Amino acid sequence: MIYVTGDLHGDLERLKSKSFKKLKKGDTLIVCGDFGFVWDGGKKEQKVLKWIGKRRYQVLFVDGTHENFDRLFDYEKYEFGGAEARHISGKLSYLQRGCVYEIEGKKIFTFGGGESENIETREKNKLWWPQEMPEEEEFARGRENLRACGNEVDYIITHETTATVRTFLDMDCHDINNLHDYLDEIAKTTKFKGWYFGNYHMDKMISPLYTAVFKEVVALK
Repeated sequence: MIYVTGDLHGDLERLKSKSFKKLKKGDTLIVCGDFGFVWDGGKKEQKVLKWIGKRRYQVLFVDGTHENFDRLFDYEKYEFGGAEARHISGKLSYLQRGCVYEIEGKKIFTFGGGESENIETREKNKLWWPQEMPEEEEFARGRENLRACGNEVDYIITHETTATVRTFLDMDCHDINNLHDYLDEIAKTTKFKGWYFGNYHMDKMISPLYTAVFKEVVALK
């Protein structure tokens, strides 16, 4: 069974909580961005990453805005589910932007990234990273990989959501960026059963197709 949850922000107690105990051996947990456990590279961090990689279920994540991208990109790439991922530890891996993965017999399109608020008050490459916002090459890769599977997948996993869904969340339309517009494009050109995103720190079904996730652990049907 595949499950999704929202931003962990490096909170190990979340992974030890009752909500996660229903995951069994062979299951998959996908975190919709802001994983947050890859940060300073210290011994404590490495011990935690090793612990996560040894869970009875595999843990996968897309990136969000609160990530140390320099450290994430230091991890080696490898083939996973028919696409490229980065191996962190054991059964723990980082899913790349614009890829389609075959996971437990399901096709899943992933696209991390987002735009931090108030970056002018944060120290660059310490509290925010320019890599949080995707580049055109990543957008193009996503389009190409979706075309290769006939623009049809089972699920879409992102950190951000589409410009259209933001309007349902009463978000400021002036804050729409090229990532929101790109995800709108993907929504219009791709057939899918469900789209899950984590940036907004809420557990809410927006529509039968779109679900915001945070603390709940939701099974993909």
